[in-house]
Order: sequence, then C-alpha cells, then structure tokens
Amino acid sequence: MNDLRLAPFDFNQAVARAGLRPDGQPRVQPAQDGGGFKTAMAEALKSVSASQQEAQGLQRELALGNPTVSIEQTMMAMTKAQIGFQATLQVRNRLAQAYSEIMNMQV
Repeated sequence: MNDLRLAPFDFNQAVARAGLRPDGQPRVQPAQDGGGFKTAMAEALKSVSASQQEAQGLQRELALGNPTVSIEQTMMAMTKAQIGFQATLQVRNRLAQAYSEIMNMQV
C-alpha cells in the first residue's frame, strides 16, 4: 500500500495564512488606494444623498413656479432618489442580518 506521511502542523504558517499575528490579533493592512468596502459604501451614500438633495431642490423650484423646472424632471429626480434610498436601506438590512448571524455563530 501507499506510505502516507503527514507533515507536522506549523502553527505560525497557519496563523499567517489566516491573516493573524501569532498572538491571534488581526494584522493591520496598510491603507490601499483602491479603497475597499468602506470607501465603496461611503461613495454610495454620498451619491444617494446628492440625488435626494437634487430632488428636494427641484421640488422647491417647482413649488416656487420656476418656469425652467418641469414636473417630469422633478418626478424623475424624486423617483431616482427614492430608488436609491430603498436600495441603501436593503443593503443596510442585509448587513445587519449578516452581522447578527455571525454574532450568533458558535465558536
């Protein structure tokens, strides 16, 4: 039969592959220019906020009787802001649900 030999377990190598220091704490990664999840979420929230502010401005101008603002333009901006807000709300709900599931995992 085949001779099966196991290499001894190297704790330091396993910890390094897991992205941890030998004391079990996560290694601090240097900031990357790409940003990552935090930057992507911040940009998305800024975009949603900007679209809501644009819709509010158009609503105000329409209410004041500005002839350069049409009701169609205002309704489109309001719908765009509403869809962006709903999408952001869903992402927040999913993140909260994932966090809750992770915290309830048994280790």
